Amino acid sequence: MEQTYHSLSVERTDGVMTVSLLGPGKGNAMGPEFWEELPRAMDEIESMTDVRCILFRGSGDHFSYGLDLPQMMPRIGALLNGTLPEQQRAELVATIRQMQSGFQKMYASAKPVIAAVHGWCIGGGVNMIAAADIRLCSRNAKFSLREAKLAMTPDIGGLQWLPAIIGQGFTREMAFTGADYDAAFAERIGLVNHVYDTPEALFEAAQTLARQIADNSASAVQGVKKVLNYGLSKTIEEGLQYVADWNSTQLQSEDFDEAMQATLERRKAEFNKKKNRGY
Repeated sequence: MEQTYHSLSVERTDGVMTVSLLGPGKGNAMGPEFWEELPRAMDEIESMTDVRCILFRGSGDHFSYGLDLPQMMPRIGALLNGTLPEQQRAELVATIRQMQSGFQKMYASAKPVIAAVHGWCIGGGVNMIAAADIRLCSRNAKFSLREAKLAMTPDIGGLQWLPAIIGQGFTREMAFTGADYDAAFAERIGLVNHVYDTPEALFEAAQTLARQIADNSASAVQGVKKVLNYGLSKTIEEGLQYVADWNSTQLQSEDFDEAMQATLERRKAEFNKKKNRGY
């Protein structure tokens, strides 16, 4: 990657971009640099046609403690000093919308996004993994949508994405209570797909899954994500029409030709080899 980041580290291997959180304080807390850098990083990754899957993970002992309040309060406090209430509100809304943009870019990315969670995943961390397509965790993972304990409402996407993942009831329980939940609970409610005994086993499994995805046809995988995201807010009929329109172009692609030829020749299809294309 051409850009340099302070709150993130990036590593690209075999079609997979691994993004590690590097909070300046304990637990990869999300401070001003994170909220500014994540949207830029997502834009850069989205432009890389050779990246076919994105994997997010934490560094150190945790995924993320969430919002870095000591670092963010001076910025928020500056918005509240010396201005009229109406102007304060407009500036706060603009700040929140900017913070939302990185997670929104994860959710809207054409590329599948995996979140691998170990240790604590609090507040903004839960909002972040809700924007991913697939979530995995280690047995020591703990989750908390803790904003209510800080007199705030989760406002960075969790309340929009979580109901489709774990249902209204569990979303409301987590958000109303701000309680801590373990990996077994997260697996039972469908917040994570799989639980692994150790962080090391988690990261190995996450890389394997990401490579499996990256080895498939990029256009087909990205088509699956587009169709699923589209269908969340549409009727069954609208979703069926959308996927029909999508596949009418997919069935004319080089990847489809390769899949059919490989089937006839009884070999594994080799996608993304001739040239990398963005969709």
